[in-house]
Amino acid sequence: MRPASYKAIVDEFAVAIRAGTLPAGARLPTHRELARSRRVALATATRVYAELAAMGLVVGEPGRGTYVRVRSGYDGPEPSRVLPVPRVADLSFNQPLDPEQADLLRLALRNLATSGEIESLLRQDPPGGRRHDRAVVATYLLDRGIDVAPANVLLAGGTQQALDTVLRALTRPGDVVAVDALTYPGIRLLASALGLELAPVPVTATGPDLDALDELCRTRPVRAIYTIPTVHNPLGWVLGREQRARLVAIARARDCVIVEDGTYAFLDPAPPPSLQALAPERTCYLAGLSKNVATGLRFGFAVVPDRHIKSVTRSLRVAAWGTPGLITALATTWIADGTVTRLEKARRQDAAARQDIARAELSGMNVTAHPASYLIWLALEPHQRPDHVAAVLAEEGILVSTADAFATGPYRPHALRLALGTPPLAELGPALHRLRAAIEAVPP
Repeated sequence: MRPASYKAIVDEFAVAIRAGTLPAGARLPTHRELARSRRVALATATRVYAELAAMGLVVGEPGRGTYVRVRSGYDGPEPSRVLPVPRVADLSFNQPLDPEQADLLRLALRNLATSGEIESLLRQDPPGGRRHDRAVVATYLLDRGIDVAPANVLLAGGTQQALDTVLRALTRPGDVVAVDALTYPGIRLLASALGLELAPVPVTATGPDLDALDELCRTRPVRAIYTIPTVHNPLGWVLGREQRARLVAIARARDCVIVEDGTYAFLDPAPPPSLQALAPERTCYLAGLSKNVATGLRFGFAVVPDRHIKSVTRSLRVAAWGTPGLITALATTWIADGTVTRLEKARRQDAAARQDIARAELSGMNVTAHPASYLIWLALEPHQRPDHVAAVLAEEGILVSTADAFATGPYRPHALRLALGTPPLAELGPALHRLRAAIEAVPP
């Protein structure tokens, strides 16, 4: 009998898993057992499991084996939100809304409708936005310690689009981008689409391992460093002044672009200076209004150094030409009249209250979080597979994100990320109480 081809084995396993013949949670043969039974090299068996893992069908547990993945909750870049029971709480995604926001929207739309320039909202904005709107954002950024001319502010349809256009403009397929080993999942999606190589940097309790970053940049042709220095997603850290200064020094020594994600930075009212303020000549600062105002308000911006303005503007033109006039008018009005600042203050207070509830309900568990953020990193026991725990929680009507969604390297911690911002405040405590009971009931 001829040995089965590598692709044939992959296809056979994939069909069996998708058909349910190999059920979720089933333990697969070891690499050596697979190699022996299929008469292939050990390296081929390893390659089979690696491809199945990349397809999202299996998960490897160091020292324990390879298992058919349990698909529930948010266990990868694309969420699956089908629950077997009525939903109790969505802790996989933050969509915080203030009760007054519906009235704010009604008032804002009425004011826009009666303004003297209503027809202008139907005209196409230029790529990067109109100068007046960019000036509004530039003024708003002064409170974040970022002092730039309006020309350096380019508007986009959300922070993700800003990140996309910056990477498209400043990198080429095959370029190496340094990222934290655990970070925002959107960077993985973009890297895959743009053909970029993500080089994971080990993380510590207080930030990325800067010695490892320095070694990486010394030994590899790193084009860009993607980082979340203020209220990190998912680990919640805020890099100190010395850490920021060293990161900038590494980028300057190796001539790397810094891409600074400020999505959650508003939750810390007094962080150290931004990387953009420390290295304006090489830092692109990205943020938007999704987390501080509303996820449906797709309005973001990139602060770009002078030398990159033209290339990023071209990238915006290719992506969407310009931001929608109505969304831009609504966003800049709320920025200019102080609504965004008021909502950010309310968000900080709300997030702190939710963290207090979480600390009480999850007391004694291995939790990492910023004291005023909507995120919690919950480490599990060694015997608790994150995908299995997510499935158990789904049976309870609770959606969570597993560590897989945030991992950029081969290491997948036994952990969950909890997003606290979506459930009503009064329902958060009972939901976390139920979550804890379900996790603690998972047998060894």
